[in-house]
Amino acid sequence: MTIDLAALPHDFLWGTATSAYQIEGAVAEDGRSPSIWDTFSHTPGRTDNGDHGDIACDHYHRWREDIDLMRRLGTNAYRLSVAWPRVRPGGDGPVNAKGLDFYDRLVDALLAAGITPSVTLYHWDLPQTLQDRGGWPERATAEHFAAYAAVVAERLGDRVAHWTTLNEPLCSAWIGHLEGLMAPGLTDLTAAVRASYHLLLGHGLAAAAIRAASPRARVGIVNNLSTVHPATDRPEDVAAARRMDGHTNRWWLDPVHGRGFPDDMREVYGVELPERPGDPSVIAAPLDWLGLNYYFPATVADDPAGPVPHARAVRRAGVPRTGMDWEVDAGGIETLLLRLTQEYGARRLYVTENGSAYPDVVRPDGTIDDPARQEYLVQHLAACARAARRGAPLAGYFAWSLLDNFEWAYGYDKRFGLVHVDYATQARTIKGSGHRYADIVRSHRERAAEAA
Repeated sequence: MTIDLAALPHDFLWGTATSAYQIEGAVAEDGRSPSIWDTFSHTPGRTDNGDHGDIACDHYHRWREDIDLMRRLGTNAYRLSVAWPRVRPGGDGPVNAKGLDFYDRLVDALLAAGITPSVTLYHWDLPQTLQDRGGWPERATAEHFAAYAAVVAERLGDRVAHWTTLNEPLCSAWIGHLEGLMAPGLTDLTAAVRASYHLLLGHGLAAAAIRAASPRARVGIVNNLSTVHPATDRPEDVAAARRMDGHTNRWWLDPVHGRGFPDDMREVYGVELPERPGDPSVIAAPLDWLGLNYYFPATVADDPAGPVPHARAVRRAGVPRTGMDWEVDAGGIETLLLRLTQEYGARRLYVTENGSAYPDVVRPDGTIDDPARQEYLVQHLAACARAARRGAPLAGYFAWSLLDNFEWAYGYDKRFGLVHVDYATQARTIKGSGHRYADIVRSHRERAAEAA
């Protein structure tokens, strides 16, 4: 399969992505306090093999080596997240200078290497102190988030222009508060809906705080979205797909685009939102760009007795699946990019995460060939280029992930990295997929140079 690289702009951002808790380690160093993920992962039975992020990829000490890996891949952008409990250990209150210093050094080194830093302020690591005070179901957490965002933007905003407020608020609210499979591990519909509201309120408040601290900032939000298909053409399954689309996509997209929370989903949840006058305009703060994390589609059937949104996932026979048992459908990323363009009027789009986990085999010579991951990468990049050719304002792609890492409740068994990590030695090895990505980046750069 070929990728229509000519469809991508000459200044396209070719990046990789990570998050703080998944790679940094050093969870008790230099003033960092516990996050909800420290608590969750150290609770027996919550993660596979009892794995946790205490050491992870030791990026806190090995970041120079990791920047060198980015240079070897030829990428020109890096999406990282800042650990809230490292910068403001109490959630509010005093700022931890050593925590900010770490990200200050990291940003400077990225820029020196010719790599654009893209900073995410919240990738799920809420300080445990704020969870103890109610967490995201409480409005105060959104206000504390904005104050924390201001602190980081004031420190880094002279060099960082590309900001993400929230990564995948769906996971924080639905998986963390409704399904109980992620931190903080609750199964409470009312808490989940309230958390969803305050996460988006926090996004709007933080967007304003970032812009006040750094007028050059370009602010966006990142959502994990899926194409949703009914299992059959029965009206009940079609309605179930509509509910799942509301649960997965519209609940997160409509409010930030000034449409409010979808009425049909309000009825499905049956939970009163903690709305106050003026909140809708705060939540709908202008977006400079929109981020799409895409991994898999959803096929669903009606399940009236099941949990909200009363739609049951259906496994389609004969469809390839990743090591996560996720269906592979590269066409879904094209569909979603076009939907964000046509239905929501996105002016600038980034694919902020896309990738696949497969079991890796280290050869006797130490190399890792991962043909399935390479095929997944090429298929999805080809779909991105098709979307761009059809008018999607796609400005960059960030592969998930730079490194194998702590994959949340799945622990360390699931490997998404373009770079293999031997967790016992912390040795890094670029996989075949990493070399393939580097070749694609190089080809696009050469084509852009010729066109110029």
